[in-house]
Amino acid sequence: MPEEGPAPRGKAVDDLLPMLFEHAAAGMYAVDGAGLVIACNPWAERVLGYQPGGLIGLDAHLALHPVRGDMANGLSAQQPVQSVVAAGRRVSGDQGVLLRADGTSLAVWWTAAPLPRGDHRAQGAVVVFHDTHAERARSERRSDRYAHSELAREQAEYDLAEAIWLSELTLALVSTLEAEEGLARLVRLLVPRLADAAMIDLIVDRGRVRRTAWSHHDPDQVPAALLEADPPGYGESSTAALAQVLRGGPTQQLTGPFDPQDAPLTAAAPPPAAVDALGRATTAMLAGLEAVQALIVPLRLRSSTFGALTLTRGAAGPPFNDADRVLAEEVARRTALGLDNARLHAQQADIAATLQRALLTDLPPVETLELAAHYEPAERTAEVGGDWYDAFRLPGGDLALVVGDVTGHDIQAAARMSELRNMLRALAVDRPEEGPGSILQRLDTAQAHLQLADSATAVLARLHAREDGTWRLSWSTAGHPPPLLVTEDGAARYLTEAHAMLIGLRPHLSRPTATIELPPGATVLLYTDGLIESRTQDMDTGMTRLRQHTAAQRAEPLDRLCVGLARELGDTRDDITLIAARIPPSS
Repeated sequence: MPEEGPAPRGKAVDDLLPMLFEHAAAGMYAVDGAGLVIACNPWAERVLGYQPGGLIGLDAHLALHPVRGDMANGLSAQQPVQSVVAAGRRVSGDQGVLLRADGTSLAVWWTAAPLPRGDHRAQGAVVVFHDTHAERARSERRSDRYAHSELAREQAEYDLAEAIWLSELTLALVSTLEAEEGLARLVRLLVPRLADAAMIDLIVDRGRVRRTAWSHHDPDQVPAALLEADPPGYGESSTAALAQVLRGGPTQQLTGPFDPQDAPLTAAAPPPAAVDALGRATTAMLAGLEAVQALIVPLRLRSSTFGALTLTRGAAGPPFNDADRVLAEEVARRTALGLDNARLHAQQADIAATLQRALLTDLPPVETLELAAHYEPAERTAEVGGDWYDAFRLPGGDLALVVGDVTGHDIQAAARMSELRNMLRALAVDRPEEGPGSILQRLDTAQAHLQLADSATAVLARLHAREDGTWRLSWSTAGHPPPLLVTEDGAARYLTEAHAMLIGLRPHLSRPTATIELPPGATVLLYTDGLIESRTQDMDTGMTRLRQHTAAQRAEPLDRLCVGLARELGDTRDDITLIAARIPPSS
């Protein structure tokens, strides 16, 4: 069986972005590295006067940024996407101007952040903006009861600042590919804006939580272990405030002094003897932080509680008021939305990967040579794909090796891959005397009549052991990357002979078969294009790297070689499939 890779981490944010785009009460659009709009939420389309999808594909700088001299303070002058964000930095502005579809200008508050990619460099950006006039009008309507007093003006300014800040929080979640990194950014934004210290604890199992993110306004004055340590487990009878929140209770507001010796941290403090380990540990933590106020807010969406957000303030700060509590609960709600989408996406990805692996066949037992295979699903997708490998014995003892790829990443692609693989097996076993080219030609005919796949590539190889101990390889390639041969002394070359078009294109055209003698210790590697091609690397470069890495690691056991190649060279956005056979070395 192929060795499974580690469980994917932090993959949810890739799917979280469109969900937040859809429901955020702010304008949001994203651009790629060339400045073209790749996503835009309904709020932005409405306020900018575009039909749904009307912004997609437009050059954001030309379509949205004013260039006239009287708008020099607009986004065109600040140019967050083209300059600062391209350098990988988050930027904000309070005097931006965007162009509507009808050519009129729109004053906005805006925040922009780089969109990451796998190598940690910026690839495009996401911009969040608020209609300045609409925000002011909303605040002024709210302040009518204050008769336009100084208090009303202060309230309007506070509302605008709060809107910008909440936009920053949203960007903290969506502008990274790692969920835990997003939570770490979130708590850093909470300090000192809302609290002196902030911590996020996530439920990992019944009665057990993990400290996932933390921040403190003066980290040099606080022992790292005080914030980093996971809280102790808790039971159903725990009276600790954190336990009550995690079991489904509402926000808890606590007031010090917090003395771990005689002041148990519970919502309704029981006698000291009844305090459990979680209450004692949390009290000790708050005492170490010199906190006098604490809010423990549930990270909850509908009936699902994912964890808790703990905020603290010391003696120098004001107590938490009702407005602080409402704001903290809004932050927690947004965080829970992200965590819920992360959970759903992870479940879908796990199901897809499990289904994909179930469609792959077991390797046959072999004693005369070394055989290994590896499949690694795309890291940020919840779809099954059309990659497959296969190895099976033919009548007479020869070993058939196959790697193929059916176009698509959906259930239909996986189903057609399974049909094509099974048909190829049947055709090879039915006439074992035929060469790989003839078998693939018959597969062409079957594909033309049965429509096994819309577009598919494959390479079929056959290993034959002679009585004198030497080995012969014959193969045929149908629109697929060529096999790689690496000899015991490190020489490596691609077997580019016997190459023909994709399966099913010309069912009546004969396919070639090539044959070579394999030296002792030689390794033959078949693979899919996810190993050699990506958005940032062309196929020629990828094939050169594969040849060099395989030659350098030729002494590794085949199972380790396949796993290492997949993780060092493969594009994590695509499925990666390999199968390799190694001839016994000379005695």
